[in-house]
Amino acid sequence: MKTKLSTLLLALTASFAFGHEGIELGPNKGRILEFSTNETLHGEVTAKEGKLHIALLDKDMKPVKVEAQTLTATAGTRDKPVKLEATKTESGFTLTAPQDGEWLILQYKESGTAKPITARLHYNLKICAPCSNPEWICACGEKK
Repeated sequence: MKTKLSTLLLALTASFAFGHEGIELGPNKGRILEFSTNETLHGEVTAKEGKLHIALLDKDMKPVKVEAQTLTATAGTRDKPVKLEATKTESGFTLTAPQDGEWLILQYKESGTAKPITARLHYNLKICAPCSNPEWICACGEKK
């Protein structure tokens, strides 16, 4: 429990310290999350009509076919976490978008027996003035 709490605290501290700098965007202009320990698999998160679409991409940002992979998604608050249903598609997963300002915690598994990889995303819909994108997909920091 202490490890999970310290990891969450570190993630929150880092997000406030760096703002939205360092966000990597994928080939579809979605937010890139790491789904591997060696940067060989990524998830590109895009939004459309209240849904988040998470496409799996290899190290060269090429699509990966979904077969045995699984994704577990949790949003809400620490006091009232809400499990979101992640529906498997041919190229990734689809789930209902969390509420504005909530953290989305994703646990990706390559197979049923694999160790999960955890990725976090602060779903902030506030519009960034310089680029007119929601903060959760703002990459203005890369241009500075």
